[in-house]
Amino acid sequence: MSPGGPVPGPDGLLRCPWGLSTEDYVAYHDEEWGRPVHGDDALFERLCLEAFQSGLSWITILRRRETFRTAFQGFRIASVAAFVDEDRERLLLDEGIIRNRAKIDATLANARLLAGWSPGELDTLIWSYAPDPAERPVPRTVADVPAVTDASTALSKALKKRGLRFIGPTTAYALMQACGLVDDHVEGCVARGGGATPDH
Repeated sequence: MSPGGPVPGPDGLLRCPWGLSTEDYVAYHDEEWGRPVHGDDALFERLCLEAFQSGLSWITILRRRETFRTAFQGFRIASVAAFVDEDRERLLLDEGIIRNRAKIDATLANARLLAGWSPGELDTLIWSYAPDPAERPVPRTVADVPAVTDASTALSKALKKRGLRFIGPTTAYALMQACGLVDDHVEGCVARGGGATPDH
């Protein structure tokens, strides 16, 4: 087994190494990461959380996700778009989230922008950049997984052109991985291809 390839967990099933690096990651790795996500609000949540993750580790965001959801009213676009100055100040004082002024402001601005889009427009735009799986080599180790691709660069440019903020090519690729536009589970991983979800 190559370094960086799948490793067996306590249940004997092979997983991407990062999926076993901390207990918090197991369920996320097995049940969410790489599985298709659809719906404007659901994609808006992932878009926001990936932006908040920029410069930090994903585990920091994952452990605060429920607090984020409470603070941003479930990341419903219409709800966040209606936030006023008092809500912004509340968020800046909320120790349960990442109190980054630029990221909070971007989240509110993006919600206001997206509130003017047609239903399903965000979903359609993001998924239009999903590459053909047949044209992507299966990563054998985590070293084979890129941080940015031509597709994520194009997606980033498209979102920025429409006025969305805090969505660079690397963040766009993390979004593509998390929402199942690409499957970057390594070869042999139990979760690759959306296989049967292990019991927890």
